[in-house]
Amino acid sequence: MDAPETRIELADERLRPLLREGATLERLWTGATWGEGPVCLRDGRLVWSDIPGNRLLVWQEGRGVQEYLNPSHFQNGHTLDHEGRIVGCSHGERAIVRQEYDGNWKVLVNEYQGKHLNSPNDVVVARDGSIWFTDPPYGLIQPHEGYGGTQEQPGQEVYRFDPETGDIRVVVRGMICPNGLAFSPDESVLYVGDTAGTHPAETYWPERHHHIMAHDMVDGQATNARLFAEVSPGFPDGFRVDVHGNVWTSSGSGVQVFAPDGTRLGEINVPEAIGNLTFGGPDGSTLFMAASTSLYRIELNVRGATA
Repeated sequence: MDAPETRIELADERLRPLLREGATLERLWTGATWGEGPVCLRDGRLVWSDIPGNRLLVWQEGRGVQEYLNPSHFQNGHTLDHEGRIVGCSHGERAIVRQEYDGNWKVLVNEYQGKHLNSPNDVVVARDGSIWFTDPPYGLIQPHEGYGGTQEQPGQEVYRFDPETGDIRVVVRGMICPNGLAFSPDESVLYVGDTAGTHPAETYWPERHHHIMAHDMVDGQATNARLFAEVSPGFPDGFRVDVHGNVWTSSGSGVQVFAPDGTRLGEINVPEAIGNLTFGGPDGSTLFMAASTSLYRIELNVRGATA
């Protein structure tokens, strides 16, 4: 463990009370190829993905890092369901998977309308237990992050899946590369990142998106899509929301923070690009960041709305 220089950019005074005075950025471990999808378990452990390494890693205070799953079938984003089980996005299996009580992994859904999903990327669980996830094609078009294959879905959508009934439906259409997603604390707004700009326009998509869209939730439907924030440098690969509704998002220079009204409040600088992040710790106010090669944390004065 070491402590890189802690640098905070304060763009709006509303960020100040969210930061813990004297808190320092800590590098807990390094050695991944590209870190993603951190999730804090109820026993205090943190699990995250090394996607190109095709493995999951686990960190625990005082015990360091071990492998949690190898091969992981290129799992990416994770969250917990209401029973405390890990729900993950498997690029390799083109599926949403869940770790059962016996430790085995179960495929929950891998098709929509009889066709394989693309490569689920990030996931959240709503209050009603439904699983919401994004489905860009990154695991199909990047050989170091999946097994490849042919895209069968006509687009890259955001889905809602009910694990009790097996029902799956599209909740957001028309995005180019939906990636990170999160609900506001009261689930009245769904935030979805679009990271189409990660790939060359001449080969893939002319749109160079690196933004977060906000969608109002009305009767279980995502409506009124609008631009919430542009994230630069880098992309909103993953983000989480605190109890006040502020959005903490990955970027190429650190963790950027946006108020619920879309105002950029500032940034916690990190010496590597961030892939994803999560809140955890004993009271939910520790921010863990999965960066390109390392795992970081910093203590805050605000709790996360969800893990």
